[in-house]
Parts: sequence; structure tokens; C-alpha cells
Amino acid sequence: MCDCLVMKRFSWRDGGGGGRQGRHRHHRWRKVRSPSRSPDRSRYDRSPEPCPSTSTDGSEAGSSAPPKATNTAPELPGFYFDPEKNRYFRLLPGHNNCNPLTNEMLRAKEQERKRSAMLLEDEQPRKKAPRTGQNTSLLLHNRHLGLLPPSSYCRLIHELKVSGMRRHKLEVQSSESSSPNTDNFRLIKADSTCERVFTVNDVSHGGCKYGIMNLSGCSKGSLSVEMCDNLYFTNRKVNSICWASVSHPDSHVLLCLVSISQTPGCVSLLPASLFSNSNPDQPGMLCSFKISTAWSCAWCLNPQADKTFSTGLSRHVIVTNAVTGRRQMYSINSDVLAQQFALRAPVLFNGCRSGEIFSIDLRQRSRRDHSWKACRFHQGSGVTSVRLLRDENYLLAADMQGQIKLWDVRMTRTVKQYEGHHNEYAYLPLHVNEDEGLLLAVGQDCYTRLWSLNDGHLLRTIPSPHPAGKEGFDSIPNVVFSSQLGGCRGLPGLLMAVRHDLYYYPYNSDYQDPAAAGKEPSAGPVSGR
Repeated sequence: MCDCLVMKRFSWRDGGGGGRQGRHRHHRWRKVRSPSRSPDRSRYDRSPEPCPSTSTDGSEAGSSAPPKATNTAPELPGFYFDPEKNRYFRLLPGHNNCNPLTNEMLRAKEQERKRSAMLLEDEQPRKKAPRTGQNTSLLLHNRHLGLLPPSSYCRLIHELKVSGMRRHKLEVQSSESSSPNTDNFRLIKADSTCERVFTVNDVSHGGCKYGIMNLSGCSKGSLSVEMCDNLYFTNRKVNSICWASVSHPDSHVLLCLVSISQTPGCVSLLPASLFSNSNPDQPGMLCSFKISTAWSCAWCLNPQADKTFSTGLSRHVIVTNAVTGRRQMYSINSDVLAQQFALRAPVLFNGCRSGEIFSIDLRQRSRRDHSWKACRFHQGSGVTSVRLLRDENYLLAADMQGQIKLWDVRMTRTVKQYEGHHNEYAYLPLHVNEDEGLLLAVGQDCYTRLWSLNDGHLLRTIPSPHPAGKEGFDSIPNVVFSSQLGGCRGLPGLLMAVRHDLYYYPYNSDYQDPAAAGKEPSAGPVSGR
């Protein structure tokens, strides 16, 4: 009776073999099993294998013909089925095992497969339109018929240009060409004209270095990047940076340095000419303020609070005059992670770890009852970035739950939400281009997403050129988006810094790299537009 049951089981797996064959397989399996193992242990250590399929001529599964999976393997609790190897693998709960197979590893493998597929799709010359039925000829036709206002036409054309951007790697020019940059980018921040980009790079032996990259558009329509030679090193971490206008627009850079060991934290105001190769003898005003670990900083451009900057600390906001050193402190109940000044009035907007967003009118004195808060509302999670729009009636805020909301400051309510952003605990900024009606944000999943600022439609998702690391922070891109990269005669597009590489996504589909453009022969007639 027992042999009959064994015969039936193996005839189902092997395609209906005879009873003698089934008994032979059963005894052979028992010989292979190690006699030293107990029956209970071999029962749990042996991972289940999917049933191999048979060929049409009734041959055994152990023949030279590869098995063909006909049905999807059933899901077993605690096991993972690999379709390539056609077998199950046990999922291990801990990380102390040798080569563990966990859900995190499987999730990372699937994300890497998705990223590689999106990179291949981005290399294609023809990409999917951001909106259904939208193309250049149709927009131009509707404009000629008067069905599309000029402002809407420009905004939709920019959306088409954004959807067609392709990746080009940039070579950073420097006098030390023999030693290429091998330090990962930590932060990049462009000035108001997008001619200079302040960079912070991690150093392998600890600490970081910072300097300025100069952008310029070449006559052949390519973008060139030159790194200054005067780089400065520090053993402390840089938490936040912003450009400051002390003597002229964007004349200085404000850095928030974190305390380390016995060295206290500080806020340094460095002149941009300090990094210039042409005028190193007259750097200008240089000072340092003894301010403990600051999460954020902002510079005020309103004349009523001239040469004033703010720093967001743990449970405090400090407003300092850079010339006189006079300070004004505001006590709050949370960490201030994001700040921005308004232009029309000396009002400072703050985003806190608790999810609260509030504004401070610098014309009012600090009081204990928090009556100096001009307006306040709650985002729902820790706010990592705040961006005030041009009319200063609307404010964009991003938090640690991946939510991006557009707030009406006057009514203190949400009017729009932008879906698709991913963040859990990282400090990730927002980038807004109101002239083109675009909103950009880099997620913790290393994807750069672009939305329409007008209706919140997700236009494009750009994968990172590098795979995500274990920590994730080294692979999160830093971006600069502008319609004039390199100044008033610059080029539109997206500048992306990932690890130690720099990439450019231009609007022009016929863009040529500077190295490739320089190799073209100069003889013969050249037609220009």
C-alpha cells in the first residue's frame, strides 16, 4: 500500500511513469539524503523545489532538455521562487547569516531591474508625450486658430521639451586634469543667474571640501563646466548652504557647519571671490558666527532687513545681522529644517520637524506667547523644504512622508497636491521654475520627478544613472534646473550631480558633447542658423 502511494505521487510529477520507476526513484532519493541528519532537521533544511515539467515525448525531467515552466509557481510562506533558476529559496529573517536572502534584498533587486529598464527607455530618441494627444504640430495649429493662449502655448511647449531631454555626461575642466574628481557630490546650489554652482563634496578620509563651478554656454550650443582651483577642506559636515548678497548680488556664500568632537558648530560667511583664480588677494568680507548645529539657513533680500540672515536650530530660530552681529532669537517647540524669506516684506517662513509651518515678521519683537507668528498651519509630517511662489500668496512644502502640497498662505489651506514623490526621512529640497511652470523634486528612491506647477500633472520620471547604494544618500542626485544654465546666454535644461559624475539633460535633441564638437573638422563651409 505504501509503494502504491509513492508510485502515484511520482507519476504525477514525472508525467505518469510506471510503478517500478516510481519505486526506483524513491529509493534513490533516500540514499542521497545524509544519514547523519535527523528526520526533523532534514525536513526544515531542505528547501522545496518546484515540479519540473516533462517533454512531449514522455522523457524524464533529468534529461538534457531544459525544463519548461507551464504554470506559475505557488507562493509558499517563508520562501521565494526564482523563475530564472526555477527553484525556491528560503527567506532568512536576520542579517547575521551568510549571504542572507531577505525581503529587502529582493526589493532592491526589483528596483534595480526597474531602473535599468527606464534607463534603456530614456536612451530612445522618441519618448512618450507627457499628455495624451499632445505634440508640437497640434499645439502650433491650435495657436494659429486662436484656440490656445500664448501663455498656455509656452507652458505646454516646455512640457514637451522636458519629456524629450536625454542624458549627456559632462567633463569638469580643471587645472588638475591629471587627477579627476573621485569625491561624491553632497550638495550643489546655483546662484540667481545660474552662472556659478557652489559644490560640497565628501572626502574619503573624512570631512568635506567645497568650491565653485563656473558654467558657460559654448558657441556650438554645448555646456562647459570649469571647477575653481581654490578648494577648501573642513573636517565638519555641511548641513545647509545658501547664496548671500552682502556687497552685490550673490557676493557671498553662507555655510552651516556641524560641530564635531570638541569643535563647536558655526555659520561661516565666505566671499565668492575667495574661490576665484583671477582675484585671490582681495576676498572681501569673511566672518564666522558661533551658532550651534543649524539645520537650515536663509538670506533676506528685503531692504527693511538688509544684510540679515536666519538659521534654524533645535527649538530656536536666530536672526542675525551680518554687519553688526546683532541677534534676535525666537523659541519654538521643534527643529527648524527649512527656511525662506519673502521679498516684499521682511517675513521669514519656517518648516519644522513636527510638521508645523509658520512665518515670522521681523518687524515684531519676540514674545513668549508666540504671538509673533504671523500665520501657521500644519503639513502632517516633518517639513524638509519650503518654497514661496512669486506672488507670495502661495507656498510649496515637502515633508518626510513624500507629500508635496501647495498652500494658500492667506486662507492657510491646501489648494493642490503633487503625487509621486518618495521620501521617508531624508532632507530633500524642492526646485521651482515659475516661468516654465515646472516643479522638480528628487526622491529618496533616487528618481527625479517633474510636475506641472499649474495642475499637478506628473510629466516625467528620470532614473538615476547610478544604482542606489546601501545607505542611499550617496546615490541621491543633486539637481539644478534653469532655462539659462550659464547666464543670460546659457542653455536650458537640467544639471544633475550623482556621486562623482555630472550630467546634463538639454532641451535640444541635437545636442553634442563639447569633446565631440571639438573633434569636428573645421575645413569646409559651415552653415549656421
